[in-house]
Amino acid sequence: MKAGLYQFNPIFGEKDENLKEVARVLKGADMDLLVLPEFFATGYQFASRDEVSALSERIPEGPTTEMLIRLSHEKNLYIVAGLPEKDGDRYFNSAIITGPEGFIGVYRKTHLFFEEKLHFIPGDTGFRVWDTNMGRIGIMICFDWFFPESMRTLALMGAEVIAHPSNLVLPYCPQAMPLRCLENRVFSVTANRTGREVRKEGQALRFIGQSLIVSPEGKVLASAPEEEDSLLIAEINPEMARNKDLNDMNNIIDDRRPEMYRNLYRSFL
Repeated sequence: MKAGLYQFNPIFGEKDENLKEVARVLKGADMDLLVLPEFFATGYQFASRDEVSALSERIPEGPTTEMLIRLSHEKNLYIVAGLPEKDGDRYFNSAIITGPEGFIGVYRKTHLFFEEKLHFIPGDTGFRVWDTNMGRIGIMICFDWFFPESMRTLALMGAEVIAHPSNLVLPYCPQAMPLRCLENRVFSVTANRTGREVRKEGQALRFIGQSLIVSPEGKVLASAPEEEDSLLIAEINPEMARNKDLNDMNNIIDDRRPEMYRNLYRSFL
């Protein structure tokens, strides 16, 4: 099966233009799964709660979700994409998954990064995994990767492919994802963005690009440069992620000893 991502530089506040850009890139593309960046249609650096309110959408009723549903149907593919979600007077950094069958589900970001904490509420969905025709797809968003518990939880829930919409500004993730995939024996598709946003005085954000697709063996199957728009597609076999054997005598799931970890977790709760 073909897993893909699109790395680009969204224009802040220009939803229609950003959605048209994704539709344009998909015209000649052939894949089964597309992962788009975090906040791919709105841009990232919100300067006020009013901006958050104006650009956030209800899910699945909002125009961004509706367009992705249409694209999924027309192209017969699954799409995972990040967007700001409005739920009453609450706002979440969320990601949705759509497919040929329509809207499938939403995940709300568990670990908020930096000034996201000023505008958004930590996610309340918990990590989620969905059965699809191309395997079991789990989602985490950007800074979630920094916490090993995120990918481990998704792996324990049976995820074979982890979709990872991102707006990375720290330099570490591209080097870390091969290890995350190896220690959990899963595929990952990290879709980052490029460009800069300077919407607050003295606070320029530079996004590092370097999106990548990684195998359960920790091999980088496809990678993007730091600054160029890139559509990456890699052949993957989700069944590989079902085999958790490291060798004839070690299985990374069966060999865990949760009883030895519990006291550590309790001491910090």
